[in-house]
Amino acid sequence: MAQLLKLYLFAYNSLQAFGWTISLFRILTSFIATNSVNGAYASAGDLICLLQTCAFLEVVHGAIGIVPSGVLFPLMQWSGRTHFLLAIVCRIPEVIRYSHYALNIFGGCPSWLTYLRYTTFIVLYPMGLAPGEMWLMYQALQFIKEKNLYGISLLIFPLAIMILSRYERSFTSANMRSLVFLQIHICNR
Repeated sequence: MAQLLKLYLFAYNSLQAFGWTISLFRILTSFIATNSVNGAYASAGDLICLLQTCAFLEVVHGAIGIVPSGVLFPLMQWSGRTHFLLAIVCRIPEVIRYSHYALNIFGGCPSWLTYLRYTTFIVLYPMGLAPGEMWLMYQALQFIKEKNLYGISLLIFPLAIMILSRYERSFTSANMRSLVFLQIHICNR
């Protein structure tokens, strides 16, 4: 069974790496040819949507325990990525990350890829996070406030986090305090 899981994870990560490589190539070639972001999205949009939808399996992998990541953080990461799909700086790490995962399943990952896996995100992750995910979330705050979407959740949110933290191995009380503080700050704006 362990060998079958390794084979599945290798196939999943290899296909993700291959898919993100193709989408990155399509985006870059289309953008260079047309000098248009719309054209770039049109060239790879369907593939990106498919890959991002399939990436929800990472949440499932954590939920059923075939990877040690747990559920909460992969879910947060997946939902954040679905907000900002097209940024090239977010795609390069995907190619590196999934290639690293796939080759690491059988212990055949070259050291240069491990180096790239743990160093490129230091520069690229904030570049994708700040203008993409954080900006979109900031833009949504006014709508959330107008619709009072966080009104009742102020009462439920801390309880939900405590329940989730019982099932999430990597969730700490410091994470919970930070999330509760963020929730209160948003509701009081």
